[in-house]
Amino acid sequence: MPAVTSSFLDKVLGRIGRLDAEGLQTVVQRLARERKFLETLCNAIEDGVVVVDEQGRVIYSNQAVTGLLNWQPGEVEGRPIKELLPELDWESLSAVGHNGRQRTTRHEFEVAYPRPMFLRLYAAPLDVEAKGGSGMALILNDATEARQKTFEAIESERIHSLTLLAASVAHEIGNPLNALHIHLQLMARQIKKLKDGAVTATPPRFLRRNIKPEGETAEVAEKLEHYLEVAKGEISRLDYIVTQFLQAIRPTPPQLTPGSVNDVVRETLELLRPELENRGLNVKEKLARRLPLTPLDAAQMKQVLVNLIKNAMQAMTREGTLTVQTGHTLDAVWVSIADTGGGIARDQISHIFEPFYTTKKKGTGLGLMIVQRIVRQHGGHIEVESDVGQGTIFRISLPLRERQPRLLGSSKVETE
Repeated sequence: MPAVTSSFLDKVLGRIGRLDAEGLQTVVQRLARERKFLETLCNAIEDGVVVVDEQGRVIYSNQAVTGLLNWQPGEVEGRPIKELLPELDWESLSAVGHNGRQRTTRHEFEVAYPRPMFLRLYAAPLDVEAKGGSGMALILNDATEARQKTFEAIESERIHSLTLLAASVAHEIGNPLNALHIHLQLMARQIKKLKDGAVTATPPRFLRRNIKPEGETAEVAEKLEHYLEVAKGEISRLDYIVTQFLQAIRPTPPQLTPGSVNDVVRETLELLRPELENRGLNVKEKLARRLPLTPLDAAQMKQVLVNLIKNAMQAMTREGTLTVQTGHTLDAVWVSIADTGGGIARDQISHIFEPFYTTKKKGTGLGLMIVQRIVRQHGGHIEVESDVGQGTIFRISLPLRERQPRLLGSSKVETE
């Protein structure tokens, strides 16, 4: 622990040579009490406190550092701070300024051990008047949650901007699409009449050039039918994109009622079963037998599962395996969707919930954003794990409205 500077100590140092044994004992006892007081005070602080000497070696750390960085008392004293915290730029922190003194600085950095964290650091020299190097006090604060909230606020602002733009675009595109769809239906009826030989009036203007002998009518009608099918397919795709836009910009608050996640999973798999079989994919259902009811909007959660399962289907080739599993803890019900596809690169995982970000050639980049929004509106959260070449797992947790009593010594999670 560094020396304590106080008015009491200043007075003692001025006449320490005149103190007898009893006086020295009194001074030592007073200093011991002050040291104990300061240690108690430091250990009461929730932020990590680390004191290093001028060589950057740890000479003190409080109890909060043990929980924050997993440093064990007695094992870190005397060790270089840059060895214990390699992510910390000690040379820059301990650098001497133009006035020959060390500076008070604030810094932010990330660590990977004992868990990924974003730390804020306040570093101050122990002696602000000392020339050259001196020891430093480092105050460490876990800002991971605060940073996440900042990212969420930025994401919310981004989605708000997207809403303003997409609302007008979707409206302007939707009206022409409806008109095109109606006129394609009218054309299909006329072609059907033409093909059946039921056209008695003058052929439509766009057919007059093609229809010469009566025998060519059926052939022309078949070609036009093919063209119409292509046009309908493209219009359906545009309609799907507009629908995704509208779901993204006009979120409907979930109507929460007690429901079974297992029932939602079964209904979703039944809906997608023909497509799964057509792709030659295997399906494994690992649904918990005694799954408690949880507040949910069944229609919206089905939309979530459809998006995730379709993504998994598109990530796999034939003979791939889709695994759908449910379970619960004392606080939440969870469902996971796992595939055996190619996985997602590490640098892409942090972007997959962003609007318009997609790894698929024909993706809109809105599906996972909608999934995340629905899950958050349910008060839950979504996690993703992926290994390139191995596959991807999405896991959704939904809170239980009425928490079950917590039993001491039991953390068992039911999965079957």
